[in-house]
Amino acid sequence: METLFMDNLFSVKVDHDFDFKLSKDQISSLDLIKTGDHAYHFLKDGVSYHIEVLNADFTEGTYTISINGSEFATKIHTPLDELIEKMGFASNSNKNIDTIEAPMPGLILDILVQEGQEVKEDDQLVILEAMKMENIITSPRNGVVKKIGVKQGEAVDKKQLLIEFQ
Repeated sequence: METLFMDNLFSVKVDHDFDFKLSKDQISSLDLIKTGDHAYHFLKDGVSYHIEVLNADFTEGTYTISINGSEFATKIHTPLDELIEKMGFASNSNKNIDTIEAPMPGLILDILVQEGQEVKEDDQLVILEAMKMENIITSPRNGVVKKIGVKQGEAVDKKQLLIEFQ
């Protein structure tokens, strides 16, 4: 999974049957032209495709698209989704997490909480810059911040303590 994030691959699942892995470079090089608010023209191997986004849930990464009149349900799994899963925040079994560690080396851009502060699940805690991306580390559960193990502007190593809960 680390390789997937490091390579910035996007996983695109179509109708639960087809799974594609695309890099940012592959996505950037697509012959895709926006033709309307939610419409696109795509050319691949000399074949023309008319694509329309019928429904989009950006938060969940789910989209219903029409390609030449046929509808498809798609799910896009981004490198950030991969990071969230790797950190263990994606499953409900992590409600008893007592510490948050840096998922990768980076730079602490901002600390959004204070020691003793009560936080709710999904509250933003820390902004970590890594691999030219700003990653917002959120709380996996309700709790009280016991200790902040880093300072703003500090470079951190992978697995370094960021936040400890009471």
